[in-house]
Order: sequence, then C-alpha cells, then structure tokens
Amino acid sequence: MYQYFEALLKKYGVTTYQVAKATGISTASFTGWKQGKWNFKPDKLQKIADYFGVPISYLLTGEMEEAVKETTLTAKDERDIAKDLDNIMAKLKGGEAGPASFEGGEIPEETQELFAQQLDIMLHHLKKINKEKYNPYKNKK
Repeated sequence: MYQYFEALLKKYGVTTYQVAKATGISTASFTGWKQGKWNFKPDKLQKIADYFGVPISYLLTGEMEEAVKETTLTAKDERDIAKDLDNIMAKLKGGEAGPASFEGGEIPEETQELFAQQLDIMLHHLKKINKEKYNPYKNKK
C-alpha cells in the first residue's frame, strides 16, 4: 500500500511531512507504514485519500475503482445563477451592498466597483454560454 502513497507524493510533488501536517497524522506513523510495521486504519487512510482527492481504494489497490463524480449544471441552474448575478449587480449599481459583504460589514466603495466589474464579466460569460448552448437557431442556414 505504501507504494501507492509514494506514487501520489511523486505525482503531486509533496513530501510526507506536508501530508502529515495537513492530515494530522504523525510523521512517525508514516515511517512505520513505510517500514511495514503497521497499516493505517480506514479513518486515517480516508484522510490521506481526501488529501490527494483519490478514493480510498486507490491507497489499498492502486486502482481507481470508484467512479469520479463530476458536477454538472443544468440549464435551470445556469439561468438561476445568471438571475442571481443580475440581482447582485442591480443592488451594487444602486449603491446597496445587498448580499455582498466582507466580514459582516459593508464593502468599501472601491472594492464594490472591482466586485461589480468581476460580476459583470462572469455574467457576460454565463449569458454567452447559455446563448451558445440553448440557441435553437445556431448553425441553421
């Protein structure tokens, strides 16, 4: 099992120390695992798997048995996001912070302007994607 862990270390360019620090598992535990003195219990293996974004089965077998689930947005999700962004933009342009705040306080005016610009860019791209995806007249001659 340790060889699969080593492959992940190499692939992601991290050290055992970095993994130990991030997972809360002692470096001594990793050393014992490497030397074959013991194997980790499932809860510790899960922490390691989560760190690398792999299924626990990879650490056990070296194979990706579990299918990786991809999150996809439906057309309704995309429309809802565009609507929410439109509402946020309207509030920002109207001088309201609305749902946008920083640490519970109002966003400084210069930051609001930058935020509004970024939202405008995101909204533009989202509308472009929606139009390209759902335009029934596209590619018709």
